[in-house]
Amino acid sequence: MDYLAKFDEGLAYDAFLEQFGTPDQQSRWAAVLDQVQLSDAQTELLGGFVREMKVLVLAGAWCGDCVNQCPIFERFAQCSEKIRIHYFDRDAHSDLASELSICGGQRVPSVLFLSEDGHVCGRYGDRTLAKYRDMAATQLGAACPTGIGGPDPSLLEHVTQEWLDEFERIQLMLRLSGRLRQLHGD
Repeated sequence: MDYLAKFDEGLAYDAFLEQFGTPDQQSRWAAVLDQVQLSDAQTELLGGFVREMKVLVLAGAWCGDCVNQCPIFERFAQCSEKIRIHYFDRDAHSDLASELSICGGQRVPSVLFLSEDGHVCGRYGDRTLAKYRDMAATQLGAACPTGIGGPDPSLLEHVTQEWLDEFERIQLMLRLSGRLRQLHGD
């Protein structure tokens, strides 16, 4: 798949929610976005990014995991002009859903990180380690979170940090890439 061409088909955060979310779903995403608070150090880190990152996010407005994680990505993008995120509805982009399957399923959110010129740098999703630990401690058997109650504030902080760690890892990969350093003369 030509991920760079696919990236251009994606939607900005608000456009994605407008097209694919019901008013109730949009309200839940807005509530979580309001809860995502970054520390000064986290904001400074994001503001210091120097390489453009293209981020494809496969999601569903209906998905509880997306409700609780995608607003984190939007907050990151608000803090860094170098983070360009495009959202894709899982059901409307079955080709991308197939490419980004996780553990044999079309789980969301699924995130694909690209360099500015379209090279794959990493994949991450559907949940962070903190979320899986929380689920393991509180659930028996299969369950699907609804996103209706919103995330626990402490868990939201941990998940936010884990996602930030991955965004930083990709940014450092891009910053230290010999190919990109030569291209940018730094």
